Amino acid sequence: MLEVKDLQDFLGIGRSQAYKLVKSNSFHTVRVGKRILVSKKSFLKWFEGSHLSA
Repeated sequence: MLEVKDLQDFLGIGRSQAYKLVKSNSFHTVRVGKRILVSKKSFLKWFEGSHLSA
């Protein structure tokens, strides 16, 4: 599982951009209390473009 901070670091983006990305529903997220967690597998599929149909 990844946190929003992990996405920031990986993509080299700011905090507000990372939260916008998470809220875009481009990949699966889970809310645990105030924390937002992202499935690493789901994020990598999105990042690699595997979610797009050919």
